[in-house]
This record gives sequence, structure tokens and C-alpha cells, in this order.
Amino acid sequence: LIHKLQIIHGDAIKLKFPFFDVCVANVPYQISSPLTFKLLSHRPLFRCAVLMFQREFAMRLVAKTGDPLFCRLSLNAQLLAKVDHMMKVSRNSFRPPPKVESSVVRIEPRNPPPPVNFIEWDGLVRLCFSRKNKTLGGIFRNKNVLDLLQKNYDVYCALNSVEKKSIDVKQLVMKTLEDTNLKEKRSAKLSQDDFLMLLEAFNSAGLHFK
Repeated sequence: LIHKLQIIHGDAIKLKFPFFDVCVANVPYQISSPLTFKLLSHRPLFRCAVLMFQREFAMRLVAKTGDPLFCRLSLNAQLLAKVDHMMKVSRNSFRPPPKVESSVVRIEPRNPPPPVNFIEWDGLVRLCFSRKNKTLGGIFRNKNVLDLLQKNYDVYCALNSVEKKSIDVKQLVMKTLEDTNLKEKRSAKLSQDDFLMLLEAFNSAGLHFK
């Protein structure tokens, strides 16, 4: 079977992955997030990954809307994949025992991937979860956020040969939030479909994220 085994020595974050169908790994906990999203961006899509993470990271990865642990990580991972908690692994299973508990998670990429620009999606989600228990109206009324959206608009127009118009960003943002009935909602209570609807509404209004 030696001809079927290839050992690659190196940094998993820096190396280009070869084709693979299944990934099984006890992940170094300090690279949990970058490795997860590197796997999910890999093409062609793999069939599934079974990974062991620190318990806290694993529970945030699988958290659902309304869960206290629901966060940007949960939303981004679950947009790109079906994520399931498989089992808990006690620290006493190891010698010497580490200071943290662990969990095994199964990740199955969505195939085909969702038809959404992930950079824009993550830009929106990052803003919304900067204060996840604050209303969206409160978050997007912030001057720094409005300035960022104006800058994004200017850059988008320049890069896409779109005629730049004089716009009232605050008025556009508030109208979009009102039209989607999300102005008084909080990020921690919104579903994936709510965020998809919000991103589409912002894009339709000419507002973009990165």
C-alpha cells in the first residue's frame, strides 16, 4: 500500500493542499479557525472532514441562532457547510491531560456552494457581530460604520466602472433596514436567511461590504 500513501511535511496553513476526499485530524487548537476556513475554501470540494477541536471552539462552530455562543464563526461556517457535533472528548483521555476539554465535529461542505460573495457576506457579518446584542439600527447608525460604507461605495464604483452618484448613505442604510423589517433586530437573534436577505437588500441599494 506504500504507493497509496504520500506524507507531506510542512505548515498546514501555508501549504497548498492536494486533492483529497476526506480529512480526519486532531487540529492544533491555535489554528482551528484558519484551518477550518482554508478547508472550506479548498477546491474541488471534499466530501467531509472529521476534526477534533477545543470544546469552546467546537460549540461556537455548531451554535444556532439564539444560542449564547452563536457568533460570526457559527454563521460563516454554517453558510458554507453542514456542521455537526459528534462527541465530547474528555481531557482525561490524553496523557498528560491538557487544560481544556475537546469535541469532535463533522463538517460537510455544501455542494454546490451558496451563490453568495463570501467577502461581502463576511464584511456584513463582521459589522453586525461587532455588537451582536445591539440593534442593527444602532450598529449602522454609527458614524464610523457609515464612513466605511461610503468608502466601500466609492471603491466599488471605481473598480466596477459604475457611475458614482451623490448618495446619502445613512438614509439608504436606514431605509434598507426598515424595508427588511430588521432595524430593531439584533444579530444574535437573526437567522442565516435573514442575513442573506439583508445582504441582497444592501447590494440592491448600491451598498457593499468587504
